[in-house]
Amino acid sequence: MNRNVRATLISRLGLYPGLLLIVLCAKAAAHGGVMIEEDRCIIKFGFYKAHFTVYQPLTSRDQEFCEDLPDPGPTVFVLGYLHESLRQVPVDFRIIRDITGLGRFAKWSDLEQIENLENHSVFYQAPLLRPEGVLMVEHAFDESGDYIGIVTARHPSNDNIYRAVFPFRVGSHRFFYAIVALMLIGLALAQYRFRVFNILIEGIRNGSKRFSDP
Repeated sequence: MNRNVRATLISRLGLYPGLLLIVLCAKAAAHGGVMIEEDRCIIKFGFYKAHFTVYQPLTSRDQEFCEDLPDPGPTVFVLGYLHESLRQVPVDFRIIRDITGLGRFAKWSDLEQIENLENHSVFYQAPLLRPEGVLMVEHAFDESGDYIGIVTARHPSNDNIYRAVFPFRVGSHRFFYAIVALMLIGLALAQYRFRVFNILIEGIRNGSKRFSDP
């Protein structure tokens, strides 16, 4: 979406603060190196892209997650490569506890300040070559908390290194998000009804004024 279109959309939605809030919250649902494109979760690192899906088979069966996970326990991260060159390079996958205090705003530059990343790692998959184009990583989370995932890959023909950093939470409360969503929808409907009511009142006033004018 280009800037002009985005500005127009926001200016129009600004008439309905509840709708604007919903749009902004939806945009923030994915964060860090993971984003939503055409209703699909995409992870980006450098010029590489991959479909990104997370499963918790014991607690959520085949339900797909983008980042935040409802429960601790066995978890499967799946990357489906969208670049042919990504099949030619080893990719590694690390999960650390979030000790930055930055939450979803943490970036690689923040993680570089950590003296020993290994000491805070809860999982590490050494670089793997996946010519079939799918990287599957399994890890069982022992407890709820804030974590940061790091995916790393090199350029196929030079020494450049690309990383995706995606903060996420394990043990996010489903009911909390449901309540927030209902509140936002209610706010949007209230704003819409209030505006429609004002338009009707204005129309009645204008009509009355025309009939009363000599």
